[in-house]
Amino acid sequence: MITYQCLILDHDDTIFDSTRHVHYPAFLETLSTLRPAQKDLSFNDFIAMCHTLGFEKICDEVYHFDADELKIEYAIWKNYTGKTIPEPFEGIGSLLKEFVRQGGKIAVVSHSESKEIKRDYLTHFGFEPDLIFGWELGSELRKPNPYPLIQILDQLHLQPKDCLVIDDMRLGKEMAQALNVDFAWAAWAHQNEAIQASMKDSDHVLDSVEDLRKLIFK
Repeated sequence: MITYQCLILDHDDTIFDSTRHVHYPAFLETLSTLRPAQKDLSFNDFIAMCHTLGFEKICDEVYHFDADELKIEYAIWKNYTGKTIPEPFEGIGSLLKEFVRQGGKIAVVSHSESKEIKRDYLTHFGFEPDLIFGWELGSELRKPNPYPLIQILDQLHLQPKDCLVIDDMRLGKEMAQALNVDFAWAAWAHQNEAIQASMKDSDHVLDSVEDLRKLIFK
């Protein structure tokens, strides 16, 4: 028996081990192209900035990319996401398949784009999420704005108590808190101390995929 009717999932570093293998290398190439003097960015510093600022502010407030440079950054990113299908974290595929088999709904709220999210789910899990709200929403409607969550509740005819948001970073947490939806921190993704310190007060701290299994199945 499932304990929630809908899982609202982040994509990168929650379900798929993708930042280390896709988004970080893409950004290093961007820096080599646009800011060669600042290209020595460690993975740990990159994910810490993503957590604290969010990717848009990294581009705007840290590296000050102009409109033309943002087009170059986007093209590099799309090249990486288009040619690389990330691997899911061990055990997450069987868990999601079982959740769906028992009648649960899967929604994705991510800063990746819907095209790649659908591809990754179909490749590894054999199904598409019921709803996807990705990068293409635009900056005003992306998480932490609760707009995706409002749409999920409305379109799937659910109440906040029916849902669990699962994310590895604060933007998902803030989105869930805006509507009093239970939030679980996917702590299996990162060992970054700053992220751990700011997320340890989540409703649920999940150190492993097995912890998630115990939470969503009775």
